[in-house]
Amino acid sequence: MNLEESIARLKKEKKALIIAHNYQNPDVQDIADYTGDSLELSRIAAKNDADIIIFCGVYFMAESACILSPQKKVILPDSSAGCPMADMADVDSILEMKKKYPEAAIVTYINSTAAVKAMSDICVTSSNAVSVVNKLKEETILFVPDKNLAHYVQRFTSKKIIPWNGFCPTHENFTKEDLMAIKKQFPGAHVIVHPECRSEVIDLADKTLSTGQMVNYIRKIAHHQVIVGTEKGMLHKLKKISPEKEFILASRDFICPNMKKISLEKILHSLVNEEPIVSVQEDIRVKALQSLQRMLELS
Repeated sequence: MNLEESIARLKKEKKALIIAHNYQNPDVQDIADYTGDSLELSRIAAKNDADIIIFCGVYFMAESACILSPQKKVILPDSSAGCPMADMADVDSILEMKKKYPEAAIVTYINSTAAVKAMSDICVTSSNAVSVVNKLKEETILFVPDKNLAHYVQRFTSKKIIPWNGFCPTHENFTKEDLMAIKKQFPGAHVIVHPECRSEVIDLADKTLSTGQMVNYIRKIAHHQVIVGTEKGMLHKLKKISPEKEFILASRDFICPNMKKISLEKILHSLVNEEPIVSVQEDIRVKALQSLQRMLELS
């Protein structure tokens, strides 16, 4: 019995659900029951009747699934799969910043720890950040932890956005010179990038989209060649949706090492041993859930 067959058998026996982020390796995406962005997957897990959730992503994503599904066993196949951006913001530092701007709403990108979500006024995703911010009554926004997404939101609001100095290293390392070079190589290609990219990169792109928005957008456009400015795993998802199109990774460095820690072997190990389990302290979970629920109400 090969890996895929063993995983399928155990998944059925243990009433488990395998969900994988769009940035996962192709073989992990293919073995998953669902692929998508972090919030989408957590909501799928919450609505599903599975007893065990195998979350193929990074730690904060598994935490989000715990927040929405406290009665389920949530397993991250590699507990060392973290998110550098999420780790760039901590509760004490944010509270210190809040003292400088007491009138500000703390708006937190979902790419954050459960503890930071718990002390926030509201959470946002890359797809709804603009609309949620514009619906808030506060005119000053302390935006945590991604400075690039904060700068992107500032383009579409008259409110004062105070960005936290955090970023996704994979997106931050992609420069306008990198994009100009790939555009020169493929002069007729359409360029889509993620809002976690630098502002100078967004300025040169044809469209800025979250991973979920990329999926819907690709279905609609007629362009044959598309340069994709986000993590490499996204190309596998896009190719499955529109196999007739040519998708070009904007940079060979568009690889998140943490996302690539999950493998079929680790998924099998997780199913066999039902570990490593991810949990969120109940008082933190309840407060973080309020931030997520408020976001869902506004979006």
